[in-house]
Amino acid sequence: MKILFLSRWFPFPADNGSKIRIHNLLKGLSAHHEVTLFSFYDPGESSLDAIKRYPYCTQLKVVPWKPFDAKSKRARIGLFSKSPRSLLDTHSSQMESLIREVLSNEQFDVIIASQLTMASYYPAFGGLPAIFEEIELGLYIDQALHGGNWFEQFRGRLTWFKLERYFLQLLNSFVLCTVVSDREREIVIKNFPQHAKKIEVLPNCVNMDDYQATVKTIKGSRLIFSGSFRYRPNYHAMQWFIRYAFPLILEKIPDVQLVITGDHANLPLPQTKNITLAGYVDDIQSMIASCNVSIAPLWSGGGTRLKILEAMALGTPVVATSKGAEGLQIENGENILIADQPEKFAQAVIRILSEREFKDFIASNALQLVKNHYDWRAMIPKFLGFLEKATAV
Repeated sequence: MKILFLSRWFPFPADNGSKIRIHNLLKGLSAHHEVTLFSFYDPGESSLDAIKRYPYCTQLKVVPWKPFDAKSKRARIGLFSKSPRSLLDTHSSQMESLIREVLSNEQFDVIIASQLTMASYYPAFGGLPAIFEEIELGLYIDQALHGGNWFEQFRGRLTWFKLERYFLQLLNSFVLCTVVSDREREIVIKNFPQHAKKIEVLPNCVNMDDYQATVKTIKGSRLIFSGSFRYRPNYHAMQWFIRYAFPLILEKIPDVQLVITGDHANLPLPQTKNITLAGYVDDIQSMIASCNVSIAPLWSGGGTRLKILEAMALGTPVVATSKGAEGLQIENGENILIADQPEKFAQAVIRILSEREFKDFIASNALQLVKNHYDWRAMIPKFLGFLEKATAV
């Protein structure tokens, strides 16, 4: 089968959740089919030499990504458009031309458009069977219903108002769509019931082979949170944890350290001791494996939390909020600890730090959960089945 894969993210280095998912999908697809990859890339993250060496496609073309600028002319005009203005502002005529050109010169069996950004290029698909890979509506609904101040709520509701109408038009152009969790599937079906039969669940997973060789060396009492603050739910999570839960942990374990990795976007955090802003880490797996607890105190967003699965695969116990662990087939007290109040969240972290046998119990069960349900080796055949279904329509 000949596949055209469209990606908002160039998948190497695979240093965020979207890139990791795309990288593993391309790796799995390329073992069975001929894959052409058209991708945006960030010149500050990926060199053209590294891009040219990417192995999991037979043909590759990249276009520089232009981030959304709320003050641009297109974005301001977008305030009066029926389409989300972020899509209008970041739309690339170069990417659209590449898609139209390759489809006019070559025969493809199916198009896979990863995430909303690439799905928005559907007018260029020429009627070919297309899969919308990874619909995520939960984040937009959370912003609309549970935004911080009145302005954030207003902006979130306006975005959802436009997005809902845009999706009504968009989904008609795809024969199959994937989501990462049962909850996301429920959200899509609730809002677009006429498309229920084309929505399939393909969870975020990890490639267990990538984690087996990581050496686990614990260094003191350390907690870790991995996630870019450019994804605002991550930033809000750390604001909450540092302000309300971390001081309670410090009272009981004064030498505990919190390590925060990823792009912090120069956003301020509450002033508290024993915090390290590590930024981008070359070997994030070893960093996670060296910590006693991985925390996921998220309060908004959608999908399934890849940071939780990575920690579990590395044998690092996880403490999360209910929202942070949403979408995973977990069991509180067996393979993860879940708490939504600062006192209970702190108590959960303290228990893992203080009780070695309990820590090992949680870590062992979590590792088995990932092996059984969240390994890409088991999920790629499922995705290949989706391709067969899409092309048979």
